Amino acid sequence: MLKKDSNRKFLRMTVTKKLLCVFVFIYIATNISFAQNSPLFKVDYNKPKEYEIADITISGIKYLDINTIIMISGLNIGDKVQIPSDKISQAIRKLWLQGLSENIKIEISKIEGNKVFLNIEMTERPRLRRVIYSGIRKGEINDLNTQIGFNSGEIVTNYLQSRAKNKIKKHYADKGFLNCAVDMRQTVDTSQENSVYLHIDIKKNNKVKIYKINILNNTEVSDQKVRSFMKETKEKGSFTPLKGLDDLVLDVFSTSLRLNFSDLIDSASNYVRDNLKLRVFKSSKLIRENFEQDKALIIEKYNAIGYRDARIVKDSVYTTNNGLVNIDIRIDEGPKYYFRNVTWVGNVKYSSQTLSDILKIRKGDIYNKELLDKRLNYNPMDIDVSSLYLDDGYLFFYANPVEVLVSNDSIDIEIRINEGKQARINKVTISGNTRTNDHVAMREIRTRPGQLFNRELLIRTTRELSQLRYFNPETIDPDVRPNQQNSTADIEYRVEETSSDQIELSGGFGYGRIIGSLGFSFNNFSIKGLFKKDMWKPIPTGDGQKLAVKFQTYGKGYFNYSVSLTEPWFGGKKPNSLTVSYYHSAFSNANQYDSDHENFQKFVTNGVTLGLGKRLNWPDDYFTLYQSVKFLLYDLDNYNIFSFGSGTGKFNNFSYSITLGRNSTSQPIYPRYGSEMALSLELTLPYSSFSKKDYKSMDDDEKYKWVEFYKIKFNTGWYFELLDKLVLSTRMQFGYMGSYNEDIGTTPFGRFYVGGDGLSGGYNMDGREIIAMRGYDNEVLPIGLTGDIGGSVYTRYTMEVRYPLSLNPSATIYALAYVEGGNAWGNLNAYDPFDIYRTAGVGIRIFMPMFGFLGLDWGYGFDEIPGSPDANGAHFHFSMNKSID
Repeated sequence: MLKKDSNRKFLRMTVTKKLLCVFVFIYIATNISFAQNSPLFKVDYNKPKEYEIADITISGIKYLDINTIIMISGLNIGDKVQIPSDKISQAIRKLWLQGLSENIKIEISKIEGNKVFLNIEMTERPRLRRVIYSGIRKGEINDLNTQIGFNSGEIVTNYLQSRAKNKIKKHYADKGFLNCAVDMRQTVDTSQENSVYLHIDIKKNNKVKIYKINILNNTEVSDQKVRSFMKETKEKGSFTPLKGLDDLVLDVFSTSLRLNFSDLIDSASNYVRDNLKLRVFKSSKLIRENFEQDKALIIEKYNAIGYRDARIVKDSVYTTNNGLVNIDIRIDEGPKYYFRNVTWVGNVKYSSQTLSDILKIRKGDIYNKELLDKRLNYNPMDIDVSSLYLDDGYLFFYANPVEVLVSNDSIDIEIRINEGKQARINKVTISGNTRTNDHVAMREIRTRPGQLFNRELLIRTTRELSQLRYFNPETIDPDVRPNQQNSTADIEYRVEETSSDQIELSGGFGYGRIIGSLGFSFNNFSIKGLFKKDMWKPIPTGDGQKLAVKFQTYGKGYFNYSVSLTEPWFGGKKPNSLTVSYYHSAFSNANQYDSDHENFQKFVTNGVTLGLGKRLNWPDDYFTLYQSVKFLLYDLDNYNIFSFGSGTGKFNNFSYSITLGRNSTSQPIYPRYGSEMALSLELTLPYSSFSKKDYKSMDDDEKYKWVEFYKIKFNTGWYFELLDKLVLSTRMQFGYMGSYNEDIGTTPFGRFYVGGDGLSGGYNMDGREIIAMRGYDNEVLPIGLTGDIGGSVYTRYTMEVRYPLSLNPSATIYALAYVEGGNAWGNLNAYDPFDIYRTAGVGIRIFMPMFGFLGLDWGYGFDEIPGSPDANGAHFHFSMNKSID
């Protein structure tokens, strides 16, 4: 049998050699010509003769270098060569492999005695003038050119075209376009000799979607659970509730009779999986890079639940009959392991018991490599072992967990610690700030030269830089450069500037009219730059001051403007802010009447505010305290819309306010965790207490001459990252306005109005506060009060789920779904926190640095408003700069 196999092998080798000889003969015969029919000389192929190469000439080329071609051929003047011989055919093969020519022949020009004159004849390939793409966008062209690396003037070879085609197909296959078709053709460039245009037509076709992901060989973890481990690779959604419903009913009936509830659950699960697969936030497109990452994630998740030996044995992707693809993933789960003994080695600074208390891993816990690493190195929600050391300067600390014994299903871990020396900070720099001056960013940095290294302060500095809103919060990168020899570290904060200035151009509907707004917010303004010509680009920026100017009008009858300036580091040494603002609004019915007409009405408000803010260190350094004094002068002329007094007179509102706030959110644009809170008190002097006047019998014009009140407001919001980037936001608002004197009652100025999008909030000549609530018309609450007057107490509750569609700093976009409730009441006695008007809906937010937040919401108000039958129901709301939020 062995001999027979050897004979077969020999026979195959013989046939292969013969075929190879035939191929070589055909190749040489088609590529070499020796001018046999020349009358001057003959070449006898049966009797090879040795000659000395006397000269080598090149014909048929214009742009290639002659000496280079001769060098590549391997033929040299003076060489001895037999004709015919393999050396000639090898020369042709060497030239052919370079791809420089389409046809190559080596001819004998002349023979003189024992000397031979050779000529290499070539047909030169054209050179590339330009690549012309079709079928794709301009941005994609730039990406392809970078990857392929076309160079003008290079020779257009078959290899170049084949390489380009393969790279294009791979580029789009990695993005999910598995059926991408690429066609190439050349056209002659008539303006330049021997040049061609290379036309590349690309048809990406549709991205290939995943029909089914089959998990094979798994016994301990369900198929659906394994699929959920993958973040980006998902099955195609489907909603066919009637398909297979008859089989499900039969299964439910039969399994119920047999009391086989496990089969009942399996049948229901399979029906839901096959027919009720909803795909909202994740696509089902197959992208190779994501698939590879998800396979690694499967193993990582297995490791996290004790299966340390889990591995993917095999995976395959294949096309189905409907043009989709199926994925098979075969898993070897291995046994489940548990922690047994965890010991510490090398720790001097802290005891083993202290470290074990932080690690919080006990004997018998499921073996979880991810949890072990998290509690050793970085736990964002709690203290970890590394933070214990790194926050105390031990920059060179590291902990290496080693499996010292694996016995049956139990593992002993020895954590080997190298504490190292404490390190101090040497240099602190910032880079990437092209518009913001160094001192503006550096004053927010909490890691200072000479301090012990502290990781917590490093993380906190990153947050503070993002809170400035001058830099992209997603790309702030603290680069720590340790020097172990002298126990120091340099820190460079790398930032990416984003535009912080904003333009507001909006329209809102209030009081039956379209109100237009135009506003400018320069959030990184420079007062010093006002007097430097080179700083006007187009406005002076870089010193961190905030200048805001806003105009609002609906025409001749209403005009409002305000201007405000904030210096966040007043004095330059501490983060104490100073804010100065001026406000003016004028409302009249001048569109209908002249100023001397008896029905003419006018309401003018002028206001000035001076505020001081301070960062606190107690209870913690997330707290701030803001105090301000405000003076508003209301000038009414025949304006009695509030149903009090004559509607004519001047009313003064001089108030002091204090606000205690706390903000620990991760970033200002799309916070994923943290909270924000503000408790404020605004009050005026109790003027009536200083007077012996009878306010009970006093007319309203005199009673409200000096407005007196106190106002308490409380706002809070919490953010939780439920899954990757999926955030739950909960918020609550409460406000109450009270009076000092029962005979005066609550002032009609500065009251609360609930409902709508909040955009008409600028139309508040009486100091009113607009609390937006989706699903209802603007300012429809409270109800049952006399005249156009707001409430003295309100509350609002909101719960939102948010998911980002783009976190690009030039356009941050996220979608949301919400439930909300709120109401306003005329007095505290009527207040009932559970008597709310309910609404729910969906929306989208877009943040662009130039325009701030833009929002569009659809809300449905479930509860009817008495006296306003159309105030609830379905409503669309447009918002700007969080007027709703």
